[in-house]
Amino acid sequence: QDGASNGLTAPNGPSQQRVIRQALANAGLTPSDVDAVEAHGTGTALGDPIEAGALVAAYGGERAEPLWLGSVKSNFGHTQAAAGIAGIIKMVLAVRHGVLPATLHVDAPSSQVEWSGVELLSRSRDWPAVDRPRRAGVSSFGISGTNAHVIIEQVPGVQVEPTPAAGPVPWVLSASSAAALREQAARLAAFVRDEDSIADIGWSLSASRSLLEHRAVVVADSVEGFRARLADVVEGRVVQGRTAFVFSGQGSQRIGMGRELAERFP
Repeated sequence: QDGASNGLTAPNGPSQQRVIRQALANAGLTPSDVDAVEAHGTGTALGDPIEAGALVAAYGGERAEPLWLGSVKSNFGHTQAAAGIAGIIKMVLAVRHGVLPATLHVDAPSSQVEWSGVELLSRSRDWPAVDRPRRAGVSSFGISGTNAHVIIEQVPGVQVEPTPAAGPVPWVLSASSAAALREQAARLAAFVRDEDSIADIGWSLSASRSLLEHRAVVVADSVEGFRARLADVVEGRVVQGRTAFVFSGQGSQRIGMGRELAERFP
């Protein structure tokens, strides 16, 4: 719970300080061991000064490098019950890439807060150079109270590289008219870069777009190959009336699904 306050939606600063200090104690860390915090960020004249004041009290003071403060809500709005996990996703990616994203729509820090050792991320900046793993805190506060403060730490010495696609990959195109389908193929061919993951693009095209009346599926194993196949769509050099089945999973799983489908529908 959020401690005593003047109403259900009013946050309680001392409770927020306590949960942050408890997280630091559980992790065996001091405030200066954390580089940045993803704030809950109510975006209100009441909530923001209370949260910022609690962060200054828990993390601020004498620090070699300020605690950098941001909120994902400035990037795409309030995600309600998903706000906490959205902040975790943002900071995991920030730790991985070594970049602290800017908090948007900030004209000036609140005059109601005595800022000491904490600074707003009014612009994107590289992660501070430290001789230890990068660390970030994420606060999940809301109408139900001071829920949690999580501290994320970089895994040292691990480089995560994208897994290249094995074999050909399908790209699914869909549009409301034949002309729009050709235009989409042309835009996609102009957009894709040589270093892009064809598997990621294929997944996004099939999983995040509506399936409209006019469709085409192009299959290749490289960006260069896809540009050629997309040019076929633009020029109308496509095979009409065919059906494509797309299988996910490991190679043996895809083969098994294909065989099962062939036996069921000879």
